[in-house]
Amino acid sequence: MSSKLIRCPKCEAVNIDTGDEIECRRCHKKIYKNKQYSLNLTTAYLTTAIIAFIPANIYPMLIVTQFGVSQESNIIEGIIHIYENGSYGIALIILFASVFVPIIKFILLIYLIISTKLNSHKDHHSKHRIFYITEIIGPWSMIDVFVVAILASLVHIDNIEIIAGSASTAFAIMVFFTLLSALSFDTRTMD
Repeated sequence: MSSKLIRCPKCEAVNIDTGDEIECRRCHKKIYKNKQYSLNLTTAYLTTAIIAFIPANIYPMLIVTQFGVSQESNIIEGIIHIYENGSYGIALIILFASVFVPIIKFILLIYLIISTKLNSHKDHHSKHRIFYITEIIGPWSMIDVFVVAILASLVHIDNIEIIAGSASTAFAIMVFFTLLSALSFDTRTMD
């Protein structure tokens, strides 16, 4: 009987495998039996996120124009500037959320993809814990985009203009595709 049951990768509802095209009874998402489809989709999203991570850290995140003089800064330069101005806590939070969280999430997802493709059936519980850690820390990497948006909207001094740089777009794309890669990962492949 258990071979006729199939779990929805989105809402985790148990459905009956009729052999035809299966649609989840709860969320109405199509359920694919081909687990390789999920891994390929996850890999594609993760690759896109890693590619977007590079310009997000190279190009300017903020462009500040004060008295006609423009100053651009990428994420690391902005963190150093905030740290030098004495806001140590904020600098550490932005460093953690903008640099370490995405890298940790990339490493965890790469580990899950590789261990699943190699059919490593060791310790399913730790793989599930790693997956849920990945889902929990994901939204924290969006904090940098929020900081840029808040700065751009709050600063209305006549002689200062703050504009979000091209890195903020790349960073938002990176966060979006990292979240998609975690959502598209089918936990059934770990069993």
